[in-house]
Amino acid sequence: MVSQGRSLKRWSAIALGLVLTGGLTGCVERRYTIRSDPPGALVVVNNEEIGRAPVSRSIVYYGDRDVTLTLDGYQTMHVVQPIKAPWYDNLLTEFFTENVIPWTLRDERDYTYKLNPATIPATGDLMARGENLRVQGQSPPPPRRGGLLGFFGF
Repeated sequence: MVSQGRSLKRWSAIALGLVLTGGLTGCVERRYTIRSDPPGALVVVNNEEIGRAPVSRSIVYYGDRDVTLTLDGYQTMHVVQPIKAPWYDNLLTEFFTENVIPWTLRDERDYTYKLNPATIPATGDLMARGENLRVQGQSPPPPRRGGLLGFFGF
């Protein structure tokens, strides 16, 4: 009977040790910050408005981000920003960095974009472009092919 009590205490201590050790495991915190020059540009990442620059977001997955910055009086900037994984966060080491290492790794990226002032087109050029679009809109579209291939757009 005494031996069963010791065995139960031993397994309880081992289970408690495993639970506490699991709570000490580290993780990887991933974050990027987008800044604009001048500050205050509206930032849209992957068709999701995230706020006015400077703005930060957490990263779940690495890869390319489709970034658009807009600000009154400046040209809209569209950039495809690649975010590459660091050496310790790849297919072979990710399990260890997320679950085994007992401290937190931080991956913080900072991207700054310089916006160009908007240029106002000359009135004559603007009128010519508008007239060209009007002519294109009044002409009929080219005929489509009939039959089975026409149905599929060929």
